[in-house]
This record gives sequence, structure tokens and C-alpha cells, in this order.
Amino acid sequence: MEGERLTGPPPGALRSPAEAAIPLLFLSAALISQYAGAAFAKTLFPLVGADGVTALRIGLSALFLALIWRPWRARLDRRAIRSVAAYGVMLGAMNFSIYRAMELIPIGIAVAIEVTGPLVVALAGCRRIVDLLWVALAVTGLTILLPIETGPGALDPVGIAWAGAAAGCWALYIVFGKRASVLPAGQAVTWGMLAAALFVAPIGAVNAGAVLLDAEILAIGAAVAVLSSVVPYLLEMLTLRRVSGSVFGLVISGAPAVAALVGFVLLDERLDWTQWTAIGCIVSASAGSTFGGRKETV
Repeated sequence: MEGERLTGPPPGALRSPAEAAIPLLFLSAALISQYAGAAFAKTLFPLVGADGVTALRIGLSALFLALIWRPWRARLDRRAIRSVAAYGVMLGAMNFSIYRAMELIPIGIAVAIEVTGPLVVALAGCRRIVDLLWVALAVTGLTILLPIETGPGALDPVGIAWAGAAAGCWALYIVFGKRASVLPAGQAVTWGMLAAALFVAPIGAVNAGAVLLDAEILAIGAAVAVLSSVVPYLLEMLTLRRVSGSVFGLVISGAPAVAALVGFVLLDERLDWTQWTAIGCIVSASAGSTFGGRKETV
């Protein structure tokens, strides 16, 4: 998910179980939308490659968000420019890496490896004994996914490496995103997306060529941008002030499982039981580190 998140519910914001369920449904819908967008993106890989899809997704997302937020209405000082530039470059690199990974390995596995990046950030500096359990679960999941076996069912080691790069980019994205969070959330993510577009669009244009301007490909690219960036971000904006950081993190921790299910339904990506076990370990580690860190309620 792109953009800085404002968490912490105002007192008395939710007064009934039905009201409490609405933001959780919105967050779940945001996850489904994001990975449905990734599934549509995979259909474009044979036509324009992962680099071309990245250029379309980031470029069109930047355009749509700019039209919504019109960030040029507020001037940026030099410090803010440096912050959003670093944030945007890391955002572009993260998307570039994860699409390269998804081109070679199933979506669910790529996302499971990717989320270890923010998991490392969350666990950095922790001193509680229970945190060792989350580390052990994450390491167990990654060990299961490592490309040790060979043969038709083995994962592509290059895809694994790109997913690992995406994890590293996500960790740095969090660090730079905190610096960019001095801006309002809408402005921060829009300027970051524009900076990311300046970084990845030339790479995609060079590698994919003029086919990126084909009307049908542009239409699918627009759908990818809306599903992967615009819809999830808007749904998050509707809910983030109404749920705690712990609850938000707990829902987002399920991203690998959601991605794997979407990949199965839309792309017929079938995972074996060991891969589902690995995803379960990583989801549990992410959820445990998030929910165990703070005692907040919806």
C-alpha cells in the first residue's frame, strides 16, 4: 500500500459491532483490489514486460492521484523536495522489483517475501522474548520458500531475488516515508508517486517501446493503476481514522494470503501445502509483531 497512514480512532468513533466491521471490510476490500490489480498486471507481462507494466501502473497512478489531490497548490521547500524525492524513488524501486518478481513466481509467494521488509523494520530494536517467536516464524517461512529444489515445480531463484529486493525497498520506503510524512498524506503520496514515475517511466519506455501507447494496453494499464493504487488508497483514507494502528496492521498482515488466493482465483496459480505453510508462517509473524506491539482497540 502506498502512502502514509494516519491511525488512531477518535473517542467514540465506533459505537456498534456493525460500525466496527465497516472499516475492516473496507481494508479487506483494499487488499483484494490491490492484488486483483497485480493479477491484471501479470496479463500484460507477455506484451510489455514487467518494466513496461511498472511504468504504466506508476505513471497512470501518479496522473490520477494528481488530478484528485492537485499537490501543486502547496509549495515545497528544499527539505520537503529531498524527502519526497527519496520516498518516490524507493516507491518506484519497490514496484519495479515486485513486478519483476511476479513475472517469475506466483503473486502470493512474491508478496510473502516482500512483507518481510516491513517486518524487519517492525522488529528492529525489539527486546521482548516473544519477538524471537516472530523472527523464528519469519525465518522458517523464508527457509521453506528458498529455491533449494530443482525441477518443474521449483521456484525461479531470480524471482526470489527480486522479491527479496522488493522487501529491502519496502523497508527503506518506510524510513523515507516517515520523513515525507511532514506533508499532508494526500500530498505526500502524490508527490511520491510523481517522483516514482520520473524514475521508472523512462526504464519502462526504453524496454517496452511504443507498444505502451496501444489503446488496449493503456486501458488495462489504467485498470491496474486504479485497482492497485487509487482504490486501495481511497479505501484506506476512509477507514484509517476509525481503526487503531494494531488493527490496521493485523488486517494488512494478511496480504500474502490474500495475494495467494487472488492469484489462484484469477490466474490459476496453485501453491502446494509447503508453500501455503510458508505463507502462513510469514503472515503469523507479521500479525504477531504488529498486534503484540501495542494494546489498542478498534
